[in-house]
Amino acid sequence: MVRRIYVVRHCEAEGQPREARLTDKGVQQAAELAEFFSKIEINRIVSSPFVRTVHSVNSIAELKQIEVETDERLSERILSTKVLEDWLEKLQATYNDLDLKFDGGESTREAMARVVSVVEEVLNGEVENTIIVTHGNLMSLLLKNYQSDFGFEQWQKLSNPDVFLLEFDENEVLLKRLWQDKEVIVASHDISKTRKN
Repeated sequence: MVRRIYVVRHCEAEGQPREARLTDKGVQQAAELAEFFSKIEINRIVSSPFVRTVHSVNSIAELKQIEVETDERLSERILSTKVLEDWLEKLQATYNDLDLKFDGGESTREAMARVVSVVEEVLNGEVENTIIVTHGNLMSLLLKNYQSDFGFEQWQKLSNPDVFLLEFDENEVLLKRLWQDKEVIVASHDISKTRKN
């Protein structure tokens, strides 16, 4: 059975805290996301518990008449618990050194492991089509797990919202970007690669 996981980055938000809500533009983007998914079969939605991620897919959940499940493992990666003036440079370094860590933060490898564990649980379940809603950095690390050259530059090019498809068929996975300027595009990131066990 082919399993499809739609990895969604949240819509535009007012800030970074867990409680940050969507901006007016983000609310409109959430409506556009619902329209985007209106003709796509969805059986399950699993989201980061952050307000901005849940609110990004509430309309999809209502349309599909399914509940949004929340999972802490989809929360944004913590780069450091201290303020880093050069955080962008430090973030870039973590794409090259997967074990690099800063005070109170997670390494790329650690953050990747927790988001991949959500995907593996979904794949071991019964449903065919799942939406996973998360944050930009964590999304990029999930995609990097299946396409190793997905890195800092690709993270910078992600949009709010963004949608990628991970399609699993036996031991093969196809990665495809579906969202760009609200249009479905022919993916330039198609891969066929043996799934990591």
